[in-house]
Amino acid sequence: MSEGDKSFLSESSCSSCRSTENQILDVAPSSKNSDLVFDEISVQEKFAPNSICFGCGPANKEGLQIKSHRHNGGLLTIFESEEKHQAFPGVINGGIIGSLIDCHGNWTAAIAIMDKNGWKVPQCTVTAQYEVKLKRPTPFGSKLKLTSRVLALQEDRAEVIIELKANDKTCATGRGLFVAVKEGHPAYHRWH
Repeated sequence: MSEGDKSFLSESSCSSCRSTENQILDVAPSSKNSDLVFDEISVQEKFAPNSICFGCGPANKEGLQIKSHRHNGGLLTIFESEEKHQAFPGVINGGIIGSLIDCHGNWTAAIAIMDKNGWKVPQCTVTAQYEVKLKRPTPFGSKLKLTSRVLALQEDRAEVIIELKANDKTCATGRGLFVAVKEGHPAYHRWH
């Protein structure tokens, strides 16, 4: 684990997500087969085909419809922006970047929580908090590659980091806390 990754774990880790055993997950991607995608169908298509979420809902024809796949202990998505996603000519809007990071991180958490609990389908998760750091302008016309991994994991929540790259350069990073909701929460049935 690199020094930069460790900074997410100590005092700066979300106290709501830090496990009681101070469990640290080292799921750093291996350099071997770094672009290998294991499932042909995305987690969104598999587990929430009727979702209308703007960022990740397969049923929202006007949305971004990201397709995240299991990859090196986290998830991977490749996104191709459209002309309407620009803030100004040649640069993707920061709100679109935020939506990509939020939804991709949310699904990373949902899959990790599902795996930890041995469930066959994920429980719906929602964003408790997230932040985005815009490192450089994200160019229009380039494929955007988002990768993610879990930093801390409990039975009902996960802290996740996300990186967005274009042309092999980091354009944005994100970090969030995502929580599985229980029956009675307004989002409980949104994936089904």
